Amino acid sequence: MNPIAILLVGHWFFAAFMQSFFLHRYAAHGYFRMSRFWEKFFYLITALAQGPSFLNARTYALLHRLHHAFSDTKRDPHSPVVYPNFFRMMMRTAAMYDGIARRTIKVKPKFTKNLVRWRLMENLSYSWVYRILAGSLYVFLYLWLVPPGEYHWYLFLPLHWFLGPIQGGIVNYLGHKVGYRNYQNTRDNSRNTVPVDLLIVGELYQNNHHARANLCNFARKKFEWDATYEIIRLLALLRIVRFSEAGARWK
Repeated sequence: MNPIAILLVGHWFFAAFMQSFFLHRYAAHGYFRMSRFWEKFFYLITALAQGPSFLNARTYALLHRLHHAFSDTKRDPHSPVVYPNFFRMMMRTAAMYDGIARRTIKVKPKFTKNLVRWRLMENLSYSWVYRILAGSLYVFLYLWLVPPGEYHWYLFLPLHWFLGPIQGGIVNYLGHKVGYRNYQNTRDNSRNTVPVDLLIVGELYQNNHHARANLCNFARKKFEWDATYEIIRLLALLRIVRFSEAGARWK
């Protein structure tokens, strides 16, 4: 296989897993605990995985908690029901993220429980110096790996630069727009989007997740498989993480 294709596929799944595992299930929901060492380790790995589109844990968690509280209403940071145009929805998400990160948007105290804080990483996520250096890394990798004369591979460079928002946008848009519903009792339009979920390692069981937000495993039916949850189970067996007794810890 072409080395650029391997890099593309590897980076896609690496970034998708870290967003699901660390930012979503750990930082936003607190489904499990880990030591300070492992928390910092996975924080650094998340920054490496997302590169120039790195989202810090504090802001991501607050944004996501607001999404659960106001799902598919005008107060939702990213609803395809309110913003049917994908790019308008993404612009709304970016504006909300920036406002929360810079504290121009105030968030009620009930959403701020058990936040993951590391000011160095938060500052890094705002730094254009870091974003330019992280983006340049992929330029150098492409210069090294692209076969002579096959310049079309360079068209994939922007995917590496914006991978975090791209994957988040796919989940937020398709997960409330396309698919089936196992639970009709949610007050939103959340849906399960299979087989696209296989590309997002468990994140597109949105209807399951919104209906049972205290459960770390997003799969419910026999044909549903939550890849991220299975890896978390392995990490628990290795005693790297410990499942929280009461499920999600931020409510």
